[in-house]
Amino acid sequence: MSIVKEKKQQIMSEFKQHGSDTGSSEVQIALLSERIVSLTDHFKKHKKDHHSRRGLLMLVNKRRKLLAYLKSKDNDKYQELIKKLGLRK
Repeated sequence: MSIVKEKKQQIMSEFKQHGSDTGSSEVQIALLSERIVSLTDHFKKHKKDHHSRRGLLMLVNKRRKLLAYLKSKDNDKYQELIKKLGLRK
């Protein structure tokens, strides 16, 4: 259910703002989105895994808070990010 190291590096390189950026809001949101997608696929097979479902809800809330923060700080970056990730159509 965790992200493979190579996939994580690819996501970081795609969304980073500068050379060594690993913790900006954009990178964190992209990594959370990837984990949410993988957990969603997991639940299609394991419908009764309620303990992991709690973790999924925590990830969704964390992403929601980071998106709200990014929207309040820089609306243009927010719009660009949700377009790239395919969120909120």
